[in-house]
Amino acid sequence: MQESKHRMFRMLWRGSNLLLVLCVMLTIYAIGWEFSVREYLHGFSDAVVPSESSPEEKVDAILHWMKEGPERAVAANPSALSKRDPETTLNYQQLLDVCGTATNAFLNLARSSGLHVRRLLLLTPDRNTKHVVAEVLLDERWIVVDPTYRFIMKDAAGRMLTRQDLQNPRVFAEAVSKVPNYPMDYNYKTVAHVRVARIPLEGFHLRRVLDYMYPGWDEAFDWSLLLERKSFFVLFLFTLATLILLLWRSALGWYADRRLKIPRFHLWRNLLRAGTAFLTTPEIK
Repeated sequence: MQESKHRMFRMLWRGSNLLLVLCVMLTIYAIGWEFSVREYLHGFSDAVVPSESSPEEKVDAILHWMKEGPERAVAANPSALSKRDPETTLNYQQLLDVCGTATNAFLNLARSSGLHVRRLLLLTPDRNTKHVVAEVLLDERWIVVDPTYRFIMKDAAGRMLTRQDLQNPRVFAEAVSKVPNYPMDYNYKTVAHVRVARIPLEGFHLRRVLDYMYPGWDEAFDWSLLLERKSFFVLFLFTLATLILLLWRSALGWYADRRLKIPRFHLWRNLLRAGTAFLTTPEIK
């Protein structure tokens, strides 16, 4: 019986070590991927947004580039394009004309320009997404920007508007009056930053549970970066997997030392010992 436990432990231990090494390697790869994406976006935003501009001028510069920028590539099959790859969303005309990917392009450039931004989903009564816009933190207020139609929401007096302001039908009509053919059903009665309905756990009332456990969770984190940038999502996923495997490996090590009494190679202890021996001056007698 004891031998069987030892054999099972060795299989788990070796398997855990292999998975941990794999996850560490994939995490390093994901770090390089995310770093290259950020460098690309910094270079792109430097070419589009004047560095000494005010936050509002930066928003205007990005919207102007989206509206009047150079000729973009046109894909023969737009459905095959990666909608979560910043380089793709910034360079294909079809993606800059769709609300979700146009907002992604805006958010990536705005974030790389030093602005605080996030996605905002406009929902139907049954909580399906009907339009996607962006919110930008300007003067301590989350101002609504519509990257698809390339404008900042403002009232007749030129005051920039928040989503709370736009819940007023008169203010909303005022804000969109200068945009030809703007759909009036793109109102702000029901909004969200994360559409939980996309997660196949509807029967568990996930939004209600999250609201109870952590009020304000929807706005507490930049979900758009995690959910809409593939490189960052992959980095998050493998970093989390690495941490979980480290905890699992620690638990297995504790079980081996305290319960099974199996002698094993203690990596950190031996590394510490080797480092101490390397840095300590030898005593000469």
